[in-house]
Amino acid sequence: MKVVCSALLLFFFSVLMSFAGDAVHVDSVQADFVQKKSLPILARPLISTGKFLFQAPGSLRWEYYSPLPSVLLMNKGQVRKFVKHDGVFVEEHGMGLNSMQIVLQEITGWLDGEITDTPTFLAKRTGKNTIILTPRKEVLAKIISRIELKLQGESGLMESVTLYEGKNSFTRMIFSNSRLNETLPGEIFKKP
Repeated sequence: MKVVCSALLLFFFSVLMSFAGDAVHVDSVQADFVQKKSLPILARPLISTGKFLFQAPGSLRWEYYSPLPSVLLMNKGQVRKFVKHDGVFVEEHGMGLNSMQIVLQEITGWLDGEITDTPTFLAKRTGKNTIILTPRKEVLAKIISRIELKLQGESGLMESVTLYEGKNSFTRMIFSNSRLNETLPGEIFKKP
């Protein structure tokens, strides 16, 4: 699910283009995050921290610092995942990454368009800074019932994203230190 959340978050940053009022040109986005996962079987939420970086047209670095250090990278259409073992990042391979590569490539294309034009989600603004996304297809709705996006004031940058995954299950990502259109070194999208 962590990889799916990463892909969906890249999609959410495309909200900058279609709901921030005036069109916002996105060359890069970077933000720190705290992720809180709530499930009925957990006595308290599972908390993760990390950093999200995106560089147009399709480079992504989604890094978890804790509790388990890992990095998801996308560069030139290639998706790679690394997990830290004994102080060293080790690349993981698997079928999940192949399907994620297709999803990430589609999502990065959305950064050039409006999210209401996608076949994946219906978008509805419910307040000045709140957007609700609902899956168009039943197969996705079985995994994610809805997504709530909160924007930071007039900037259009993301304040938080909450993925409702069931009746009492959700994942909330709260962003801080968000920066838009700063130059990012290309190397950060190639290796952990």
